[in-house]
Formats: sequence, structure tokens, C-alpha cells
Amino acid sequence: MASIRKRGDLQWEARIRRKGYPVTCKTFNTKADAEKWSRDVEGEMDRGIFVSRVEAENTTLKEALGRFVTEYVPRYKHPEVQRYTAGGLMRRKFSSRFLAAIRVKDIAEYIQERENEGMSGNTIRLDLALMSRLYNIARTSWGMESLVNPVQRVPRPKINTGRTRRLEGDEEERLLNACSDTFRHIVKFAVETAMRRCEIASIEWRYVDLKKRIVYLPTTKNNEERIVPLSPSAIHILQELENSRTNESVFGVSPEAVTHAFIKACKKAGIEDLTFHDLRHEATSRLFEKH
Repeated sequence: MASIRKRGDLQWEARIRRKGYPVTCKTFNTKADAEKWSRDVEGEMDRGIFVSRVEAENTTLKEALGRFVTEYVPRYKHPEVQRYTAGGLMRRKFSSRFLAAIRVKDIAEYIQERENEGMSGNTIRLDLALMSRLYNIARTSWGMESLVNPVQRVPRPKINTGRTRRLEGDEEERLLNACSDTFRHIVKFAVETAMRRCEIASIEWRYVDLKKRIVYLPTTKNNEERIVPLSPSAIHILQELENSRTNESVFGVSPEAVTHAFIKACKKAGIEDLTFHDLRHEATSRLFEKH
């Protein structure tokens, strides 16, 4: 039989002691909620299907994300991306809530919040994928078998159709003037090669062959290797950097640093609705126009 006692003016504690099971307790705002929880738990014990919720009800999303970053993120091909995503989630208000207390409604509100911030559907999907992965790991590997994954029950945001944004008027000149000396090389290189930010950030000098005018990419977004031909302008950029190289990385930046620097430069230049990925479209369009 559960014991229910009042704690303070606004809380009620339900505590269940039964032979063969660990002491199970939880605090509620109303006595009615405490009584309902007790009946549900005792019913599960009667049917032999009870699974302790203690850990899931005492681990916050922020704590779980921290554990995920420590134990699982190093296994990813691009761990810096996962750390960045997890860090963003940890700064959200709902990350202070316990895993078992987060509901479908909370995930839906998070999606709406991100959409209001102007985030793309694909970016939000990546956030949700990480959270869903976290819940599944908590259930299968961290002993939280009772945990329900709320992310799986929320409709994913739609992915926008492909953008066609290009540099217009004097935007290129304004953008380059707003860049730091180091980042200006990256922007110019992106326009000359149509390479993605992750690809540019991953270039090492051992993969650069200036004589053959190519850059070798051992892994790409599609997990395939490829060779990128270099234009005279791209070669000139690499030659300038080679004269002052200090380590094996050509540009010495992370993909996240590229994004942050680009946003800062666009803001300084007064350019709206332009992303670093748009430079890839700009580059391919220019290549097409030359032929």
C-alpha cells in the first residue's frame, strides 16, 4: 500500500514499499496526482511488468546530453557537429527538466520555437535526431527501460525546397570587405571550388597537389571520396596560405567556426538571407555560365 504525505504547502510525496521491489517514490503538486501515480505503479507491480523509473525521473536532459557527449559523440565521424548540436540543446530552458517529464507537447513547442528563430527544417531535424538517439540510448544502455521517447511521436518539420539564392549586385564586394583576412580566403575559396563548409574545414596539406591542381577529399557528405579541380584563383589562395602554414590543416577552422564567421560578416555587410551554403550554388552557377 502506498503512503502519501504532504510536504510543505504545495507538494505531496507518494512512497511505495513492496517486497521484491526497490522503494519507489515521487513528488507531485496535488494529492490526486500522487494517488493516481501510486495506483498505476502498484498495478504494474501486481501484473509483474513494473520497471523502476527512478533514474529516468532523476536525470535531466542536460545531464543526459553531457553523458552522451562524453561517451558516444567521440564515435561519430564528425564529433564537432554533434557537440555543437548538443551544446545548443543544453542551453535550452527545457534541458533542466527530467527525461521522464519531457512530453510530446514539449518537443512540439521546441520545434515551433526553432522555426520562429528562422531555423531550417533540416537543422531542426538534426536536433531532433540527436534527442531521439539520446532517449534510445538511455533506454537500452543506461538502465532507463521505462523511458518513453517523445521525439518519435512528433511530426518532423518539412524540409524546404532547394534555395536559389545567389550573390547580387555589390554583395560579393561588401561581403569580402566585411571578412577578416583569414576568413576572406575561405569565402573566396568556396566560390572558386563549390566545396561545402565541412569539406573546406577538413582540408589538410597532404591532400593538396598544386602541380596537378587538385584537392583530394577522402570523405564527403555522401561518405565517398572525390577529387576537386582547382581554378587559378583557388591555387593562388592556397599558395598564399602555404607560405605561412603552421600546421597540417589548410584553413585551421571548424565547420561551426565557418558558419559563425559568415553570419558575422553578413551582418556587418548588411546582407540578408544569405548562407555559406549559398556560395556553393553561386560557384556551380558560375561554372555553368562559363560553358
